[in-house]
Parts: sequence; structure tokens; C-alpha cells
Amino acid sequence: MYLFFFISIVGIISLMPIYFLSVEHIKLQKKFGKEKGIKIAMIFGLISGWGFFLFLFGIWISPQPRFMIPIFQDNWSLVSIFNFSISFFHLIISLPIISIGAWFGIIGVKKTTLKVAETHRPEKVIKSGIYTKIRHPQYFGTILSHVGISILLSSFYSLLSSPFIILLIYFISWKEEKELVKEFGKEYEDYKKNVPMLIPRLRKKKLKNEYL
Repeated sequence: MYLFFFISIVGIISLMPIYFLSVEHIKLQKKFGKEKGIKIAMIFGLISGWGFFLFLFGIWISPQPRFMIPIFQDNWSLVSIFNFSISFFHLIISLPIISIGAWFGIIGVKKTTLKVAETHRPEKVIKSGIYTKIRHPQYFGTILSHVGISILLSSFYSLLSSPFIILLIYFISWKEEKELVKEFGKEYEDYKKNVPMLIPRLRKKKLKNEYL
């Protein structure tokens, strides 16, 4: 009954090696030459990036037990789509979470460009705008959106998988940064020291001029 959910989980895990290869720009260019190495990294980036989204979508919508936040156990549904009965109370809770997550994702992609977001190949270290508050706004947005959509659709297993998704995103961020240090050296190391990885810094902190 829950086969689609487990296929989606396994699918996301299976993409990790492809994602890791997609950010190993220096290694790929040394092995295949600059031009071919860049193309291979871009292809791997597109496959792992869009694949991650599709499998995450599968986790959200797959058949699974539904839950109701116990504060309001009524059966009032705003809309019914396929097997989903969206609770009005869940809608009220989830929309702000999804909206904030979408904002972080959009503003992060806007700053780096969609091409960089898809291929995982930045040309420089971005140290302005939202990137003065958090190093990976898109990934933070993904975490919030996952939690919000799980609540919206009352997807119990999807919500339970949140710690797993967070851990996965942490390892993705860790690998990405390991390669960024190889590419940009001290510039990125200094940036890491001043800006948090996945939890945005809300309060202002006195930093070096380039991070203000």
C-alpha cells in the first residue's frame, strides 16, 4: 500500500552519488578535460536536482496514513483532490510555512541564477543579499516547504520523514561546501566562518565589509 512512498525515499537516496559527482568540478575536469568535465557535471546536476524534486513530490503525494492536528479534530475540508481532503486548519498552519520556504528558495535562486541552482556550478562566491544571512537559502526553503506541504496534505509518513530530509540536505550542503573550498579557497572558508549554513541569522552581526 505504501510502496510509492518507499520508492520515493529510495529514489532520493540513490541520487546522492550522482549529486556528489555533480559538484566535483575540479575532479571531473582533470579526468575528462575542462569542456567535457563541465558538461558531465551539468548533466549530473540536472539529473540529481530535478530528480530530487520529483522524488520529494512523490513523498508528499504518495498513499500513506493521514493525520489531523488534534487541536481541531473536525472534518471540515476546504477542497478535495483525488484522495486528499485538505483541512482548513492545516491550510492556515501550512501556508505561512510554505510561503516563507518558497520565498527563501526564490530569493536564493534569483541571486545565483537558475542555471547555477540546476547545475550546482557557481562562478563566484555570493556574499550579498540573503547570502549574508544563510549560506544555503534554497535548501532551508526546501526544508520549510517539505514540512509545510506535509501538514497541508496531512501526509503522516512525509512529515515523519522530515528529520531524514534535513539530514540528507545537511550532507548535500556539506559536500557542496567541501568542493567550494577547493574551488575558491580562503574566500569561501572566511565566508563559512561568518554566515550560518542552514539556519538563517536574523540579528545583525558585525562582519567584515564584504559580508555587510
